[in-house]
Amino acid sequence: MKFLVIGKNGQLGKEFVKNLTDDKKDFVALGHKELDITNLSSVLEVVNNIKPSVIINCSAYNLVDNAEQDYPTAMKVNALGVRNLGFGAKKVGAKVVHYGTDYVFDGKKEGLYTEDDQPNPLNEYGKSKYLGELFLKEELENHLLFRVSWVYGEGKQNFIYKLQQWAKNNDYLKIAYDEISVPTSTKTIVEVTFRALENDLKGLFHLTNSGYASRYEWAKEIFNILNINKFIYPVSSEIFNLPAKRPKFSAMDNSKISKILGLEMKMWYEALRESLTA
Repeated sequence: MKFLVIGKNGQLGKEFVKNLTDDKKDFVALGHKELDITNLSSVLEVVNNIKPSVIINCSAYNLVDNAEQDYPTAMKVNALGVRNLGFGAKKVGAKVVHYGTDYVFDGKKEGLYTEDDQPNPLNEYGKSKYLGELFLKEELENHLLFRVSWVYGEGKQNFIYKLQQWAKNNDYLKIAYDEISVPTSTKTIVEVTFRALENDLKGLFHLTNSGYASRYEWAKEIFNILNINKFIYPVSSEIFNLPAKRPKFSAMDNSKISKILGLEMKMWYEALRESLTA
C-alpha cells in the first residue's frame, strides 16, 4: 500500500509522516508549495505520477474568522480542492481519507451529534467544509470521511499553543465557558485512521476522543498538567465579538467508529495528559 499525504506541514500531517516513517511504510508527503490542491491539473499530474493506493488529505483552510471575509479561498481549499483530490483518486483507483469538522453543526441539539444529524453550519468556514464533504461523496465512492474537533498536536495552529502564549503575555486569562466540544489528539486521529484503513472502511464517521469539555475546562486541565500557575476567568464567548459565529455545543458521538473497530476511545483528558507529558 502506497500513501500520499497532503498537507505535511500541519499538525495532523506531521503526525501521519511520523507514524508512516516509524512503521517504514511506503509514502510520499507533500506541502502546499509542492501541491496546490485547488489546481486540478496539478493534482492530476501528481496523483498520476505517484499512483498512491490511499490519499490522506490533511490540508485545510482553518482560519475560522478569516473565512468570513476570505470565503473564496476557504471554498477553493476546503471544497473545490477536496473535489479535485476525489477526481484524481478515481483516475488511479485510490481511496481518499478526508477530515471534516464539528463546525458543520449549529450547536442546537441537546445531546452528542451523530453521523445521522443534519449539518447546518453557522459560519463560512463550516459551510466550506460541509461542501467539501458533499463534493467528496459525489466524486468518489471509495472514501473515508472523518469529522474531527478541537484538534491538537505538534504545531502552532491549535488552542494549546495559543493558550501558552497568552499565559506568557497576560496577568490572567479570559476563556469561554459556553463553547463545548471534544479536544482530540492527532495521535488518536492517526491511530484510528490506520485501523479503519486496515478494515477497508468507507463512508462518514465521527472521530474524536471521548467525553466533552468547555474551552474553560480544557484550559484549566492544560495548565494543571503543565503546572502553569495562571488565573483563568470563565466568560461568555460573546465578549470576544469574533467575526465568525460558532456553535455553543458541537460535541460529537464517536460510538459508530468505536463499535465497528472494537475500540475504546480514550477520554479527552487522558489523551491530553499523554500528549503533554510524552
